[in-house]
Amino acid sequence: MGDLEDVTLDYRVAFQRYLPRRSEAALTDGYDLGRRAIVRGVSMLDLVHVHHVVLGEVLADTPREDVGRITAAAGDFLLEVLATFDMAHRRLRTSSE
Repeated sequence: MGDLEDVTLDYRVAFQRYLPRRSEAALTDGYDLGRRAIVRGVSMLDLVHVHHVVLGEVLADTPREDVGRITAAAGDFLLEVLATFDMAHRRLRTSSE
């Protein structure tokens, strides 16, 4: 399995763990997933694509009345996953000034 397939599997598991209770521990899993993605050389664009694919899978099985709640949770989770990328970008920007 390639890195992106592994990331997709990990993302799916972490996101589905986060959805029922939106726990801090499950959100931390999202942060760790983002950190591991950077180490593996997975791009931010690839992670956003993975997020979109996984969210689409989840929404396909979501009752209409829950779509707003799920998409809000998905946004929170994605922000946590991308936090490591944001920190790295800020570090680079600060070091070049």
